[in-house]
Amino acid sequence: MPHPLPPRPAKIPKVIEQLGRTRTDDYAWMKDDNWQAVLRDPALVKGEVREHLTAENAYVAALLAPTEALQATLVSEMRGRIKEDDASVPAPDGPFEYFRRYEPGAQHPRRLRRPRGGGPEAVLLDEEARGEGLAYYRAALGEHSPDHRLYAWAEDTQGAEFYRIFVRDLASGEILPDVIESAYGDFAFSPDSAWLYWIWRDEKARPAKVFRRPARGGDDVLIYEEADEGMFLGVGLTAERSHVLIQAQNQETSEAWLIPGADPVAAPILAEPRREGVRYSLDRWDGRWIIRTNDDSAVDFKVMVCDEAIPRRAAWRDLLPHQPGRLIAGLAPFKGRLARLERENAVDRLVVLESGGPEQAIAFDEEAYALSLEPGFEYDTATLRFVYQSPTTPRQWIEYDMSSGARIVRKTQEIPSGHAPERYRTRRIYAMAPDGAEIPITVLMLADQPLDGSAPLLLSGYGAYGIAEEATFSTRVLSLVDRGWISAIAHVRGGSDKGWGWFLDGRKLKKKNSFIDFIACAERLIEEGFGRAGRIAAYGGSAGGLLVGAVANMRPDLWGAVIAAVPFVDVLNTMSDASLPLTPPEWPEWGDPLTDPVAYDYIASYSPYDNVTPQPYPAMLATAGLSDPRVTWWEPEKWIARLREATTSGKPVMLKVNMEAGHGGASGRFDFLKEIALDYAFAIWAIEGRTG
Repeated sequence: MPHPLPPRPAKIPKVIEQLGRTRTDDYAWMKDDNWQAVLRDPALVKGEVREHLTAENAYVAALLAPTEALQATLVSEMRGRIKEDDASVPAPDGPFEYFRRYEPGAQHPRRLRRPRGGGPEAVLLDEEARGEGLAYYRAALGEHSPDHRLYAWAEDTQGAEFYRIFVRDLASGEILPDVIESAYGDFAFSPDSAWLYWIWRDEKARPAKVFRRPARGGDDVLIYEEADEGMFLGVGLTAERSHVLIQAQNQETSEAWLIPGADPVAAPILAEPRREGVRYSLDRWDGRWIIRTNDDSAVDFKVMVCDEAIPRRAAWRDLLPHQPGRLIAGLAPFKGRLARLERENAVDRLVVLESGGPEQAIAFDEEAYALSLEPGFEYDTATLRFVYQSPTTPRQWIEYDMSSGARIVRKTQEIPSGHAPERYRTRRIYAMAPDGAEIPITVLMLADQPLDGSAPLLLSGYGAYGIAEEATFSTRVLSLVDRGWISAIAHVRGGSDKGWGWFLDGRKLKKKNSFIDFIACAERLIEEGFGRAGRIAAYGGSAGGLLVGAVANMRPDLWGAVIAAVPFVDVLNTMSDASLPLTPPEWPEWGDPLTDPVAYDYIASYSPYDNVTPQPYPAMLATAGLSDPRVTWWEPEKWIARLREATTSGKPVMLKVNMEAGHGGASGRFDFLKEIALDYAFAIWAIEGRTG
């Protein structure tokens, strides 16, 4: 039976002149000039784009039709590893404890509370009921007021990340009528529970202003407006609930403003003016300010303290000096103690500092693992909660007594279909980049897997924004590993896996290091028998899609399949369009090709869309979301069109578009499995030639 014919979209050349350079974009028409409206209502997308995206989806469905039974099996396996009536460990706060629970079959959880120690439950938010009948539903931040009388949450029903903020009166159970529109999703109650601070998202989908309003509804008062369209905004409370903090930052510069909790209607006070290249974040610890900063060339950050009411830089003094290679990734202040999360050589570590006393390091034995802090609501407590996991070890929610050093496992992730960690093995190996950088690789495989190059290999990576690619437990990837695949994570430069310097060495004019590292990891894995060229599936999402898109151009011979989820692949055009939501905020990450010829030329030399050439590409699958405000749909749409025209291998090049979701894909916990199953079935089909 012949393969279905792929869509062949029209080529309408558009010549772009910029900084004395000229480029031609045959598929620029795929961008909808009305894209802001489309994000809010996908039905408004222009007809020729909808027709083409529909044709792309039909092509994927036809080509992968033989794998439908395999996809269904994969979904069944992955769903079988999810505890359907799962619940979080309750987090105490004064007289109550707060938690989430799924009902069997539900796509979304309920958010609940009960009296501390147990008792009758009250429903704060039933996400399943709120999302009923909707193609997409996501409740982001949800917070109770400090006096426990109100509950607020941010809700997105499109995937475009324009949130509505609702407030519920917990005495009556009623949702208050004055709903906040066009919100960024971040908000905070004042310490006295009388006020709500929230962030407005402008027509370009950027956080632009901070407003204050009565917590039960009323007039909004503008309290902060960000003049730099390249800054992100956040708002929250300090750990001891003494101040409201407004944070403005991008990838390299930040600034904080504070509002005393005793005077919640006061104008925000600038803590320390922004200085380009200096990042700092504030919190309160035992009556003083604690500052995490990279100032004074502290590349991997240090911790400072300040006793002044307004923490100006001149009054900061070192508490934990900078130690190169030891990234201070996060802080959690408690009364009399300070917990911190560190990362060194792609290994996490937790350390607790006694105020004026010694430190306690919390140690673990596995070769590769991931830790995350869960500081909770209470400041005056000796209990530190964190999550431990590894590729072979399901998540464990652990409570650590900072007084005695005792650990209690409060919950272990349950795998209903069964999981035997001893069946699997996690390894940490290293690849050497041409410049001598040593790149960690985390490997998951069956314990008895022969290392003779026969196993298909899934190699994933990210490498951007200083985000570490953690060695976490995935119930989904086990469906490949159980079929004899090996799964590996390449901890490439651009992430913070080996410190903030690791990030700095993989961005802007060093971005190609990320791609070179990924290729070096593939070659090292081949050398050690974990796979072989042509039987590796490269997997990356968002900025990780840029990574796999670039290496597909550079070394197509290595890959049997490339899966690029919502991939950032049209880098030069996107970074040249200042109207897009993330363009000005991301110039520090990629460079500004509108004003800087060096940045233009460098981006042009690696941007996946601009470097597609006639060569034998592997089978390719890209995914997109029509409501995605981060990586707009036309990026993968254009890229796939150009790849399909250029490839000489005869292997399929495909685009799957979720017409009802954004950057994160389907919102329901089970619906999302269908998207992963499609990815995995494609990889099995492309590399093994199997459909079942």
